[in-house]
Amino acid sequence: MAYSLLTIALLFTTFSYIEGKRNVLIMLGDDVGFETQIYNNTVSKTPHLNDLAKRSVLIRHAFTSVSSCSPSRSAILTGMPQHQNGMYGLHHLPNHFMSFDSVQTLPLILKKSNIKTGIIGKKHVGPKYVYKFDYEQTEENNALIQVGRNITCMKDKVREFFSLHGDDGFLLYIGFNDCHRCGGANSKKKWGEFCERFGDGMSGQGVIPDWKPVLYKPEEVIVPPYLPDTPATRAEIAAQYTGYSRLDAGVGMLLSELKSHGYLDETLIIFTSDNGIPFPLAKTNLYEPGMGEPMLVSSPVNTERWGEISEALTSTTDIVPTVLDWFNIPNPKYLQGNSMLPLLLKEPSAGWDQVYSSHDMHEVTMYYPMRVTRTKQYRLIHNLNNRAPYPIATDLFMSHTFQDILNNTKNGKPTHWYKDLKTYYFRPEYELYDIIKDPHEMTNLADNGEFVDVFENMKKSLMDWRLATHDPWKCYPHGALADDGTCQPLYNEITL
Repeated sequence: MAYSLLTIALLFTTFSYIEGKRNVLIMLGDDVGFETQIYNNTVSKTPHLNDLAKRSVLIRHAFTSVSSCSPSRSAILTGMPQHQNGMYGLHHLPNHFMSFDSVQTLPLILKKSNIKTGIIGKKHVGPKYVYKFDYEQTEENNALIQVGRNITCMKDKVREFFSLHGDDGFLLYIGFNDCHRCGGANSKKKWGEFCERFGDGMSGQGVIPDWKPVLYKPEEVIVPPYLPDTPATRAEIAAQYTGYSRLDAGVGMLLSELKSHGYLDETLIIFTSDNGIPFPLAKTNLYEPGMGEPMLVSSPVNTERWGEISEALTSTTDIVPTVLDWFNIPNPKYLQGNSMLPLLLKEPSAGWDQVYSSHDMHEVTMYYPMRVTRTKQYRLIHNLNNRAPYPIATDLFMSHTFQDILNNTKNGKPTHWYKDLKTYYFRPEYELYDIIKDPHEMTNLADNGEFVDVFENMKKSLMDWRLATHDPWKCYPHGALADDGTCQPLYNEITL
């Protein structure tokens, strides 16, 4: 995004007068969506996020670069889409995806400026030497449920990090494990679908002293319009809401620790998530429920917009440029994202009106590359492998919500879902939706002649971005990459 000389001067005077130490706190939710009070959910109580929102700019239209865990985290820490940094799918075995050895991640860039870095909680990226923090307490050297959901344990790690590096400028990255579904049948049996019983003080579940669980009844939750309103879905959402209460308590714990250690007034805070919630049409999808993310950005010195809402379209690939801008470190030229700090001054009158996402795999068996662009009115999805059925992630497949859809479909019963399995599995190559008139993306306009100009312009914009980010799939599915770097036709659209 280009800025005028006047704007650059304004940004310099605004963001450069802070003397002394600067810090950054990134709080990353796991499969977290909009089921919070800050995004107008009137049932799920999130008082600590409310407090953070009062000292933040809330981004109404923030989007993930990819709706899958490891690829998304790689994009957050590199500023590059997954197809550019190499993290094409999940990191853990048997998937074993890795970013390229030469990738410069946020902790590596900050290390060159003597800024200390720490990560507590879920990491889920590799290789280790590419994503190397000065202080690490993650699933690689702890039980994830302890460093990702036990917020009292996490508090102890935060204090240890502060004792080691609190006198230095620092980046602290918190990877909550809430509100991911609980992993494995035994864990779900013991702790619930969302591990919501872990540490709740009940018999055999242990106690997390910094959390007072909030329980919800299935009949009182709000079912998003893209999900079937069934007892199975409602029961899962009720459990999810309790998980949100633990996440929210973790946010409160972190704000309290910053304040008690004297760091709150020198720390930029960013709260967001990796991908959509773990339900159909959300996680691993790039429709609005899968691509949209919560985003709070709080500056201790740019307070004029605290409590306000920005309508700018932002991406999780904007986080690296934002952090570098805060530390007055030049943005690498290869990054496509932009610093969000200008949004803390005033609402932009131009720009911030288009974002991009890309997805290749979640689990290694789930090959379904998609490339997407979203403007303020339209979303264009290019399903590169559309002749194959859309694959389902294991945690989503095992969910009671999806099993209910499967069983009702099999038995010829109503699913209470506005989709059916056939259209969910088998998608056209291109999908174009008018987000304003059709917010639930039910009417595909890609073959509608009235929208040919919109379609072609968005296709070109999407391809320009793919070329700028060195997309290895740039010729796919109808071409092959020739030795001279051009895409040559395969003629696979011809009916033989």
